[in-house]
Amino acid sequence: MGNRQRIRFRKIQPKKPEHGKSVDEIVRELRGASPSSVSDYREQSLRIHGLICAKCGREFEPKDRNLITVHHKDGNHRNNPSDGSNWENLCIYCHDDEHSRGLLGDYLQDNRGRRTR
Repeated sequence: MGNRQRIRFRKIQPKKPEHGKSVDEIVRELRGASPSSVSDYREQSLRIHGLICAKCGREFEPKDRNLITVHHKDGNHRNNPSDGSNWENLCIYCHDDEHSRGLLGDYLQDNRGRRTR
């Protein structure tokens, strides 16, 4: 079968920056210090707007706070002003409905000319 040599590749280890922290440590720190992280704006919205669905008006107990979601009015989940002006608290059912309305509208718009009635 010949004298084939097998080439072995070494796994390159990430280098630590000069100040002694690994890249993973730096990323972990940055993620933890992010002012616009999901839990931060969610908690802030719940504090500002309360545990009430803005659409159906259902009030939730603190033990059921997992049923409330934060909806971004402009659709941009990175737009998180500290005054809460881009947020509305919606229950999971109304939040689902809010996002499916656009899909349904797009579907109906696309099929408008295809109807035979």
